[in-house]
Amino acid sequence: MSVDRVEEAEGADEIEALSATASVRYYSIAPGVRLNVRSGPGTNFSIVRVLTEGSKVPIYCQTPGTSVTGPYGTSNIWDNISYGQYVSDAYVQTGSDGYVADRCG
Repeated sequence: MSVDRVEEAEGADEIEALSATASVRYYSIAPGVRLNVRSGPGTNFSIVRVLTEGSKVPIYCQTPGTSVTGPYGTSNIWDNISYGQYVSDAYVQTGSDGYVADRCG
């Protein structure tokens, strides 16, 4: 493989990464809620931080995990809001009972 081909491939990856980031939407968490952010998709994972009332979160991808009941119903969907940070979709106003983003790989 030539050096030119390697540079082209790296540039293409950067463009894909920027495109993926540009399509991320932010969603409000339930009113009056301080929401635990966990290190994985379930209540058995450690709390890494707590979101304040009125926070909005990006959803980069979603994955199944522990079933949780919250203001927006009961769901086993967990939203990845940052690297190694997940919140239960039952507390995020997505307007859907199902997946609104790609599944986490």
